[in-house]
Amino acid sequence: MCGIVGLFIKTPELEQDLGRLLSGMLETMSDRGPDSAGFAIYGADKADLVKLTLSHSDPAALERAAAELNAHLGYPTERTTRSNHLIVSVRRADEEKARAFATAAGLRVVGAGKRMEIFKEVGLPIQVAEQFGLSGMSGTHGIGHTRMATESAVTTNGAHPFSTGRDQCLVHNGSLSNHNSVRRELKREGLSFETENDSEVAAGYLTWRMREGASLRMALEDSLKALDGFYTFVVGTENGFAVLRDPVSCKPAVMAETKDYVAFGSEYRALAGLPGIESAHIFEPEPAKVYAWERA
Repeated sequence: MCGIVGLFIKTPELEQDLGRLLSGMLETMSDRGPDSAGFAIYGADKADLVKLTLSHSDPAALERAAAELNAHLGYPTERTTRSNHLIVSVRRADEEKARAFATAAGLRVVGAGKRMEIFKEVGLPIQVAEQFGLSGMSGTHGIGHTRMATESAVTTNGAHPFSTGRDQCLVHNGSLSNHNSVRRELKREGLSFETENDSEVAAGYLTWRMREGASLRMALEDSLKALDGFYTFVVGTENGFAVLRDPVSCKPAVMAETKDYVAFGSEYRALAGLPGIESAHIFEPEPAKVYAWERA
């Protein structure tokens, strides 16, 4: 079943409330996905740095590895620890070096980007949101997911969002019937995957198309031909936010737009607490139509 939420802020005055609003939306979708939850936040950036989101089941091991990473890179990195996730900012030229060190140290690279931070864990959505302090976060846009596992185990790796490219992530409600064949094709294109989850393949497909020069909108339009199954995707990029439902659209979805924001929820109740929702343009996204917004 699963629940999806997303919020794209249009006005700077509302950016400080992004985490609080997204937390409420995520909690409301708990009964659609009580197994695990996750979210991505797009916050501030520094031009010459890349943020790596790293995780380890033991927070102490995470801190030790972070200190060793400083010695490995030869300079003090900027880092923020939130429970068992660590956001570490490294020089752009050192990204691959830092990734290799983290992997060798037993850390999991959850995502990377100039602005994107990803947090996900097993447990009720409200617990996951509180664990990582979502309500205190700010930013321009964010997406979230509450998972009811149907085809794979309840693990942190199986939680959404899935990120396969810098500043790119995807949450998904549904199932893909051809993900194994698409996975093989994408591996031949040089992409790698950490799970057997079909949603990671969808994220990988969009990463591949954008790597080949497609815009986010074009990549999603291409996915309508490449990906078979039932799906609603909500996608985040460094400056973009997009929604796509498959041509049948059996998965529930509702959107709201005001002068201040665009919001997505699997059900209207996820949007009911947003400011100004009483006067928002409320609509159900049409099948096989890409809805996309981008900041200048």
